[in-house]
Amino acid sequence: MKNQETNQLPKIGILIFEGFIANEVIAPLDVFTKANEHKKPMFNVFLIAETNAPCVSEEGLTVIPNITIEDCPDLDVLVVPSSMNPDKQKQNQTLIDFIQRQDQKTDYIASHCAGAFLLGEAEVAEGKQIVTYCGGSETLQKEYPSLLVQDDQVNSVVSDGKIISSNGNLVSYLASLELLEKMAGTEQRKQVESELLIHKLYQNVH
Repeated sequence: MKNQETNQLPKIGILIFEGFIANEVIAPLDVFTKANEHKKPMFNVFLIAETNAPCVSEEGLTVIPNITIEDCPDLDVLVVPSSMNPDKQKQNQTLIDFIQRQDQKTDYIASHCAGAFLLGEAEVAEGKQIVTYCGGSETLQKEYPSLLVQDDQVNSVVSDGKIISSNGNLVSYLASLELLEKMAGTEQRKQVESELLIHKLYQNVH
């Protein structure tokens, strides 16, 4: 019964691949798996990869995907993280085709850090404001002129229509919270922020 209820929830798929940046996967997992005030899950969140084989993050974290790209259902949200070698993902046509297919069904696509380059390659953010990693704006704009690339030194999270993007790393939490508010409301965001102890980040450390 529990699995049946979970399957009826909005589906949030987080793409993973070898060398992914851990924070950019953990952040949306952390934010969207938190229950509501009634202790009920809000979303069905899972990890997607090309195969069932474990993926190792840049930091050495080994993660087992929940589902493969081939078996992935239509998503409500697709999250695209980055790696230290995004060209490898950009040149992976399987990943690019998957992003394009999901774009036809999703309500939102989120990119973190150099994940924006994958969105550019997949042509799913044409004419949309978007941001990437700090120092990457000029390259992103040059490679994908149809994107409205925002200054990464000024903007940490950018939302335009169904596209939400961030500088990545820990900023992925801010972007995930922003998307959570769009999907579940301000009160759910406040509750999750409280559970994550976000307010503690601004307190003095002794």
